[in-house]
Amino acid sequence: MAEQGIAPEATALELLAILKREYPGAKCGLEFTTPFELLIATILSSQCTDERVNVVTRRLFSKAATPEAMLFLGEGQLREEIRECGLFRNKARNIMGTCQMLLTEYGGEVPTDFADLVTLPGVGRKTANVVLSNAWGKPAFPVDTHVFRVSNRIGLVTGKTPEEVEDGWTLLLPPEDWYDAHHVLIHHGRSVCKARAPACEKCVIRDMCTTGKGAL
Repeated sequence: MAEQGIAPEATALELLAILKREYPGAKCGLEFTTPFELLIATILSSQCTDERVNVVTRRLFSKAATPEAMLFLGEGQLREEIRECGLFRNKARNIMGTCQMLLTEYGGEVPTDFADLVTLPGVGRKTANVVLSNAWGKPAFPVDTHVFRVSNRIGLVTGKTPEEVEDGWTLLLPPEDWYDAHHVLIHHGRSVCKARAPACEKCVIRDMCTTGKGAL
């Protein structure tokens, strides 16, 4: 929550500066070398940790790192490769559909446009924004469970849906800051502002947080 008399935009920039000092070099936790690999890894990351996805994709991408190779692998084999990620049947079906669509609609390339990305099976708003930001370097603000939780707890940006939280941050911060803000909020959510036991006593932005102030 912005202090009385201080514009929320200024508070957002101050908060971002503090978190950037706390988490220098924060970046995407998923391992990838191509936009296609990031797209598949992000689909797999739903309800799964980045660490687990990275274990799976190191093995998977050594066998199939292109849409053509993934289709050749087949849905049955793909299910076995990604079983550790959870929801593997749905994810395998969506990945097969995405690979087929990439080949038939986009010349085998991952789209660079949000509207095209969200037409792919298994690709929602968050996944599309992850790809735009991390693979293509475009201004985008993905909102995952960590960003959503931390944002609502801080109180500067709140929303009942991820899209509302995304809209709030993108109104307060300039586009060139969206990449850093997204990643430092994720890191803060994983290390301090955890879902079940937030460590408010060691939070560097506690004084700027509506929840943290009342927790001590």
